[in-house]
Amino acid sequence: MMDEHENLLRAVRFERPEYIPMDFHINSACWHHYRQEALDELMASHQLLFPGFERTPGTIATEYEPWERAGQSYVDPWGCLWETTDDGIVGTVTRHPLESWDDFDSYAVPDPNKNFRMGPADWDQVAKSSRKPKAIGRLANDGLQHGHTFQLLADIRGYENLLFDMADERPQLYELIRMVEDFNLAIVQHYIDLGAEWMSYPEDLGMQTGPMLSPQQFRKYIKPSYQRLTAPAHKAGCIVHMHCDGDIRDLADDIIDCHADIINPQDLVNGIDWLAEHLAGRICIDLDIDRQQITRFGSPAQIDALIREEVEKLGSREGGLMMIYGLYPGVPLENVKALMDAMERYKTYYT
Repeated sequence: MMDEHENLLRAVRFERPEYIPMDFHINSACWHHYRQEALDELMASHQLLFPGFERTPGTIATEYEPWERAGQSYVDPWGCLWETTDDGIVGTVTRHPLESWDDFDSYAVPDPNKNFRMGPADWDQVAKSSRKPKAIGRLANDGLQHGHTFQLLADIRGYENLLFDMADERPQLYELIRMVEDFNLAIVQHYIDLGAEWMSYPEDLGMQTGPMLSPQQFRKYIKPSYQRLTAPAHKAGCIVHMHCDGDIRDLADDIIDCHADIINPQDLVNGIDWLAEHLAGRICIDLDIDRQQITRFGSPAQIDALIREEVEKLGSREGGLMMIYGLYPGVPLENVKALMDAMERYKTYYT
């Protein structure tokens, strides 16, 4: 097989990769919901998905981020209070620091030289880590933390407040957007200065049906920031990866218009046929495989049929398709195995 780095670039650039890049991510909460031995066995028996995996003797001591710790509230650098009910699952914001605009004049923006979106930043350590991928022939993959713009604004103001701000054209909102954008732009520039080759911009804009804001609101308030945030990475020759969960069909064209090389939509909520008609062959799709329906409640045969259908309808010998699955607690182990089997089976579908 072609090495992972070259194959990935060929898939993104429609240059006939040898295989479809497949990524299987196990959420850290899984390690206390499933038996470690069971997950270890699945990983060890699927070397195409987990190359070089070796079982670790003893129990894995999972380190959770502060915003993933059940029973412990956490205040991020922006003043948002996070809480979760399950270790390893990202919580939700239960207190918004700017719920009232009366507090705006005294609101302090974190220093991007010392902070990321969610916690402290050690740029000296980042600099050391950034050299490691290149040393072993992989892309230097960097990016903003999840929820960098729209979701951050909603966390600061509260979702309903934010939508009313947009409807009312609150002048303070423009200033808050600028503050968030300046912070994010500094983070992006740090990574570019360190030699980033791939920049991710992960943010969820979709609900189960439709987006969380109207296309007009997105174009007026969010898209200009997106374009300014992705422009330096695009200019530096980075691959620009745009992740967005939920139904984003009404926003897809605008997201692609933000210098995107890859778009990372969910499959069933947007519709496989819609994705095939509107995106396949036009831009590289990093397809987020269903976690709500078939992989959770379906049969192994239905899971295999789902992956085959997605590869056949969205894939091409020329490239342009990647696939990713995020395992969370609640999926039966037989379905986990069926999904791993299918991802490995269809990874080389076009070989």
